[in-house]
Amino acid sequence: MKFGINAKKIFAILGVFVILVTIFALIFFREEKKGEEEKEFILDDRVSPYVNQGLFVEILRVRNRDILNRMLSFGENWREKPRFYYIVEVDGKVCSNKGNCGESDLYETWDTFGKESMFTFDIEEEQKTSRVTIKIVEENKKGISLRTNDVEKETLTVIYDYRTGRWSGDDNFGDKDGYGYYLGENYEIWFNVYQSDYDNDEIPYWIEVNVLGTDPTVNDCLLDPDGDGIPTCWEWKWGYDPFTQNDHSNLDPDIDGISNLEEYKMRKWFANPFQPDIYIEVDFTEKNKIIEIEPTLYEESKQMLIERFAQHGIKVFIDDGWSDSPPNGGGEILPHASYFDDVLGKQLLQYYTHHFSDERKGIFRYLVISSCSGGFTSPVYFNKFDAMMVGNNLKDVLFTRLAFSPKSVRVVLAAAVMHELGHTLGLVPAIFPGNDIMPRYIGDRYPNMSDEDYNGYVKNYVSIMNYRYIYKKDLFDYSDGSHHQKYDMDDWGHIYLPTFEIDIPIYEDVSIKTFEDFKIVDEYPGIVLKGWKFDENLTKQNLEKIKKFVTVKNADADIQIFIKNNSSSGKEYNLRVYAKPKVEPVFAIYSLVAEGYVKDNNFELYSLDELIKYAKSFIE
Repeated sequence: MKFGINAKKIFAILGVFVILVTIFALIFFREEKKGEEEKEFILDDRVSPYVNQGLFVEILRVRNRDILNRMLSFGENWREKPRFYYIVEVDGKVCSNKGNCGESDLYETWDTFGKESMFTFDIEEEQKTSRVTIKIVEENKKGISLRTNDVEKETLTVIYDYRTGRWSGDDNFGDKDGYGYYLGENYEIWFNVYQSDYDNDEIPYWIEVNVLGTDPTVNDCLLDPDGDGIPTCWEWKWGYDPFTQNDHSNLDPDIDGISNLEEYKMRKWFANPFQPDIYIEVDFTEKNKIIEIEPTLYEESKQMLIERFAQHGIKVFIDDGWSDSPPNGGGEILPHASYFDDVLGKQLLQYYTHHFSDERKGIFRYLVISSCSGGFTSPVYFNKFDAMMVGNNLKDVLFTRLAFSPKSVRVVLAAAVMHELGHTLGLVPAIFPGNDIMPRYIGDRYPNMSDEDYNGYVKNYVSIMNYRYIYKKDLFDYSDGSHHQKYDMDDWGHIYLPTFEIDIPIYEDVSIKTFEDFKIVDEYPGIVLKGWKFDENLTKQNLEKIKKFVTVKNADADIQIFIKNNSSSGKEYNLRVYAKPKVEPVFAIYSLVAEGYVKDNNFELYSLDELIKYAKSFIE
């Protein structure tokens, strides 16, 4: 078929027209798609659209740190409790609680636990940050006169961000000692800062609309959209995704034996999922003699324990009668018992069953202070070392502990408790011969050991776990392992906090006569996780990245990454990170420390910081 010139021109014009239309369409739709992508996120940079902007500064607890200096040195100044108050400054506005400390004009105590207080500040509307300073001021006597002078003992400053609800400076999220906590040279300070918030969930408006996508008019402390047992406000505070289900009943990133779900339950009592905590419930038996020491745990003894562990980044909380503890909480007076034994009968079980609430088992260790003699740590449920007994009677105090003054009585009681606490941390005789050893003239722990070795352990294991040193009035410490290569052990480098809630591979069999009879049978199979597999390559590739998610203060950790075999579609984690502290010969197991995603061999963990950084990138 032949076409004329005009027909060819028409086809050419039509061809050009089609090409131009196609190009135009591609450009148009590309620009439209680009515009849609750019419109996917629109920043709302307001910080307080529904409320009058204000700031609240809570001083939750202040603790003086001078107790060990006073109790372990010569003198009677331990009787003089510190007198102090605090000053709070926000953007140049200064206020103090001096003259308004509840029971008196100043705090006169070692520890203000249970005496929370706060200040409120009116803030300019839409102000983006505030400078917050907290000072602890101590009132000291001046010479021999009755005059006093105020001495500033601690100062911390943070910059509060009204967009994110977080602060930075002398304390910040992810720092080594814990968020909302400051470990100073002279004082510990627990505090909280939050802003006015329409729905009262303490999640700022800016975070709700720009990062989480939640409703700023609905209290997210009442919501759990992912159904993992913990509400949005807690997950937001500690950096978890509130819309993806976490295994909080097993997650334990600080490897203290207290799962995230348990940390959430203990939030009122300073629990931090990324900082190791030790909780102890203490009950007391009735005394049965007129001339006898009243079973008690002296305040100075408690503070000594708290301080020694604080020096190693571990927080100890002791309920010996908290005003708001649950039924069967600490401070109960138990029926008297004249005889206890840690092997024959384990009579401690009666108190453990009826006076130590089930809701606390697996969170708290249980301590009974009685008028019986001696002390021990004994498993009374399976083989978990979570129950302790410490005797505090006149005979023990005078003839065993050689304590003849009120001060020394307090020191040796603290020593006895710290010794038994050490067993709940994995420091037991079967893993090191020096543990619980004593001179042979008192009791021979290892009849077949040579005198050279036996005496070597007795002399060189300078630890409260050694009966030669347990009541040494100026020691009160575990060993650091520096006294002898063979006969000493680094206790602090080997403690394992979850010991109290796992079955250890050593039984105190009724037939055991000496420590030589202990048998360690370690049949721990490692991580048993049906439907998951260990990925060695992914573990090696991401080892350094993962280490920052593992909070172990005293040792390195072995890390393993597991991948789900058949990951279902939808938003669920298909990667798990496990860690086990390297504290051998102390027995330890793997803990779940993080969850995330893996796709095409790419490793990803949820990061609230990255989401905040992305949202802030749109700020002009």
